[in-house]
Amino acid sequence: MQQRTSGSLLVEIQPFLVITAHDYILLDTGLGFRYPNGVLQIHQHLIDNGINPMEITKVLMSHLHKDHSGGVSSTDPVTGQRELTFPHATYYVNRHEMEYALENDGKSYLAEDVAILQQKDNVIFTEGDGTIDDYITYEVTGAHCPYHQTFLIDDDGEKLFFGGDEAPQVSYMKRRFAAKYDYDGKRGMELRQQFIQRGQKDNWTFLYYHDTKVPYNKF
Repeated sequence: MQQRTSGSLLVEIQPFLVITAHDYILLDTGLGFRYPNGVLQIHQHLIDNGINPMEITKVLMSHLHKDHSGGVSSTDPVTGQRELTFPHATYYVNRHEMEYALENDGKSYLAEDVAILQQKDNVIFTEGDGTIDDYITYEVTGAHCPYHQTFLIDDDGEKLFFGGDEAPQVSYMKRRFAAKYDYDGKRGMELRQQFIQRGQKDNWTFLYYHDTKVPYNKF
């Protein structure tokens, strides 16, 4: 899935679906685009791979920048009502990231896409680091944006790490640099080295949201 911005920057994105013994987990929600026939792209991608979008049980949000959260909710083209894109899932969102997104509506955040999260019962607002159902851990990393969080899914010994925009592409992991567009570029550089070390030790598979050429790997 690609988006071309007004500055001619081509952004490649790929939300991940992880199927475990317990859940159908979606990692971030993409841009929220629809095909001309009205079907949401992310729904169609799931259907094309044999997954009913209504079967998604968990939506884990690394942060709420619009390229990651545009698919959190959508406006029904028939009724005009805005609803969560995955109504039967439990959404996990950092509480302070939610507040920050609403306070900074504009270039990176679109309050229209995410404000509904505060109105629904199937949303859990996380704070700090923690664990979900004893097999998913989340950590607030705060480098790309102040309340960014990462997720590690340990499914019966198979460990999948989703770094969102703290580890967006394999090239970021292989080069030491501080990204100027990060909230704290130096911390982001340090975190990526820490992730590699932890991943090597515990045999993580890294999932890259912005790398369609190398969507996952191990170190």
